[in-house]
Amino acid sequence: MNGNQVLVTGGGGFIGSHLTDLLLEKGHSVTVIDNLSGGWMKNLSSAEKHPNFRFVQADIRDKKALEGHFDGVDWVFHLAALADIVPSIENPRAYFETNVDGTFNVLEAAKKAGVRRFLYAASSSCYGIPKQYPTPETAPADPQYPYALTKYLGEQLVLHWAQVYKIPALTLRLFNVFGPRSRTTGVYGAVFGVFLAQKLHQKPFTVVGDGTQTRDFTYVGDVADAFYTAALSNLTNEFMNVGSSGHYSVNRLIELLGGPITYIPKRPGEPDCTFADVAKIQSKLGWRAKTSFEEGVKQILGKIDDFKDAPLWEPHSIREATKSWFQYLEK
Repeated sequence: MNGNQVLVTGGGGFIGSHLTDLLLEKGHSVTVIDNLSGGWMKNLSSAEKHPNFRFVQADIRDKKALEGHFDGVDWVFHLAALADIVPSIENPRAYFETNVDGTFNVLEAAKKAGVRRFLYAASSSCYGIPKQYPTPETAPADPQYPYALTKYLGEQLVLHWAQVYKIPALTLRLFNVFGPRSRTTGVYGAVFGVFLAQKLHQKPFTVVGDGTQTRDFTYVGDVADAFYTAALSNLTNEFMNVGSSGHYSVNRLIELLGGPITYIPKRPGEPDCTFADVAKIQSKLGWRAKTSFEEGVKQILGKIDDFKDAPLWEPHSIREATKSWFQYLEK
């Protein structure tokens, strides 16, 4: 089905910009709403050249700023959110206002406009430290920090609006997304931004613990495809994991990147493994990831210069940046 009017919140961000490119490629008209606090216009450089693209700089916390932009929209992809663990511990109000109140505003605008599909970017961090691997959707929610909690609360709003107000909505719980355009600025966070800046500066990779911890690294192009596949379906009021069908150690990532290592302390509240059970999305949507971990790392290394302005993290600066992490999450 081509030619839909589509709105993407957070479309200037890492995942949102890849999704925007895919939607335009598929023949849809796309409006991106982004306040550019965590997204960049450079991520939309290709989209800006497309005649069916429109950009609106607005903040989802401001419901008046959203007015009119949902009129005539068929599909909404809600990806706008504040991310990262430490800032959420230090400033939980900002996270609640964006990830919960902001989601409420987007839902209300979508309800008023009568949109036909609503897709929400949920987070696998809602599982906390799971007791089961691969982790199914039936695993209990156990958020360990405010970012995880607020993303989970946002997801519950979406599912409740689907139940009560009959908005046709799905939520996708994303596992460890990586690839080109991943966010590099600001606080200490995603492993790829940290490692690639260290590689560019010929510094040792700062490996947490012993590096045997594994992550369900899922390539961003596959994640964009999962959102598109979900939009094409008729399912509603469901939540599904999106993962790679595998999990890979930090040590394996270091092998692929190549370089020396320095070890830093293991952090509280982090699981030793993230690994999605993707049986539900495979059976209900026929979706599965296509990009291998090795191919994804190759793709991101091909664009390593994109990380030249990323902050260079070293053990002393990481220790300072994660003080709150240890202070509040240590059991």
